Amino acid sequence: MKIALVHDYLTQRGGAERVFELLCKHFPEADLYTSVHDRKNTIDLGDRVVHTTFLQKIPATRKYFRLFAPFYYSAFNALNLQQYDVILSSSASFAKGVQKRSDAVHICFCHNITRFLWDTNTYLREYGAYSFLKPLIETVFQRMRQQDIFYAQSPDYYIANSTTVAKRIQETYKKDAVVVNYPIDDCRFTFSDQKDDYCLVSSRHLSYKRLDIIIDAFNSLDIPLLITGEGPESKQLRTRARPNIQFLGHVNDRDRCNLMSKAQFVIVAALEDYGLVPIEANASGTPVIAYGAGGVMDTQVSGLTGILFEQQTAESLKNAIIKAKKVDWNYAKIREHAISNFSESVFFKKVDQIVEEICTSRGIKK
Repeated sequence: MKIALVHDYLTQRGGAERVFELLCKHFPEADLYTSVHDRKNTIDLGDRVVHTTFLQKIPATRKYFRLFAPFYYSAFNALNLQQYDVILSSSASFAKGVQKRSDAVHICFCHNITRFLWDTNTYLREYGAYSFLKPLIETVFQRMRQQDIFYAQSPDYYIANSTTVAKRIQETYKKDAVVVNYPIDDCRFTFSDQKDDYCLVSSRHLSYKRLDIIIDAFNSLDIPLLITGEGPESKQLRTRARPNIQFLGHVNDRDRCNLMSKAQFVIVAALEDYGLVPIEANASGTPVIAYGAGGVMDTQVSGLTGILFEQQTAESLKNAIIKAKKVDWNYAKIREHAISNFSESVFFKKVDQIVEEICTSRGIKK
């Protein structure tokens, strides 16, 4: 059985890329494909060859990959994957559009529907420098939405990372999806029941992450807050913050894991499709204070692994922080919940079973 692993683009290191990294480790003999590969700024795939599309030959795509959105489906459609029996795509946008031979099977690990097409206003808020192009962008996106629905029919099966994403796949693409919550690399995260006097945010600085809410809440509480990550809103957020809030910029994986294990709480204010950060925090024995909607509803148990707040406002978050500080947290149970439900072994046991059942039903032999 010959397997291809396909990802949208390898130009950054986010949650989707970390999941793809796990898939690559689990399927060491699989061939790897993506549209554009920036080896310096994405996951470490060792000496494995990463096959790319014609977009790789354009230097600007690695830095400005989002601006080439209208060309990605053509790029993936041009890939020749006829030799593969099984295609496993990891996609929040375009990789689901790869083509296969008629007797092969394509299983899509869908992180989300193509968000910038179906939530365009949020997309433009995140990249405000391009907002003056909104009329042109909307015209282009109208056509791309039709393409997105068309190519979304390519996968034979969908695996969604959360019930929220499964619902979106059904509503937008009219395709059913099996929900398998994505894992963390639990070996990376160290447990600590000794917490320091700070809270932590680990996030790209994008508008939908709602770091503005977090900063406003901590400005009024005067509690130490450490913020890692970078993004288009970094400058604006730094200006907004008071001295009790410290921006660390990009931190390496080792330092990030140490910060998580020692934090009193990890704060998440975004409406996430799924979200690995809350599970990573829990695996470190750290409770999470999160906006109670979207993916966290699959991963968090309020009162056991953290506190969920009801409204995306600074006041609602502030009240949740005050409430969380009164709880006598059992850090060992927090980690136990994460490992028993969201470890690699749990995830791949489910994945292997699904892949085996699908291949058996399609007459594909190992």
